[in-house]
Amino acid sequence: MKVAVLDNKGKDTGRKVELSDEVFAIEPNEHAIYLDVKQYLAHQRQGTHKAKERAEIAGSTRKLKKQKGTGTARAGSIKSPVFRGGGRIFGPRPRNYAQKLNKGVKRLARRSALSLKTKENALFIVEDFQMEAPKTKDYVSFLTSLGIQDKKSLVVLSGENKNLFLSSRNLKGTEVVTASELNTYKILNAKNVVLLEGSLEGIQENLGK
Repeated sequence: MKVAVLDNKGKDTGRKVELSDEVFAIEPNEHAIYLDVKQYLAHQRQGTHKAKERAEIAGSTRKLKKQKGTGTARAGSIKSPVFRGGGRIFGPRPRNYAQKLNKGVKRLARRSALSLKTKENALFIVEDFQMEAPKTKDYVSFLTSLGIQDKKSLVVLSGENKNLFLSSRNLKGTEVVTASELNTYKILNAKNVVLLEGSLEGIQENLGK
């Protein structure tokens, strides 16, 4: 599949780049996408939630009232969950939410996500460029030239591009990542994906295995 290469002004350079069909033109596997996104979101959870249970509450251990004859339920401790300030029953405990997923399934999910964007005409290939200084205004002009300034966008770099990254940092709805940081969730979370030409080799090499 051949796709036109644009410059950073959004104009056609007259060149075309060959995209691998096995990465950008497969039949999307929705279940693989689901599994990969589920794993990514699970890994974002810190798992540090904690509530004190009965044994961890600070309080007297004396028996509150006599066992019989009060006409009310038995009560042996102020730390009981039925009293205000008592421990919590089956409260959350710290845990690890990490999930395992085969590398093959993850690659399939990412190929499926990229293929969806290609099918929706939401994938742009832009020739590599550098910004002389980190300027948000110049980055907005770049998105405007592609017609995606008001939509969620993901810009994928081949490697470190400090000025481009810093220029995007103050803006909501857009994200700049390197090819090695690309994942299924980021692809699908963006309305449009912009791949700098230099990132294609690494993406196709990693996902085409």
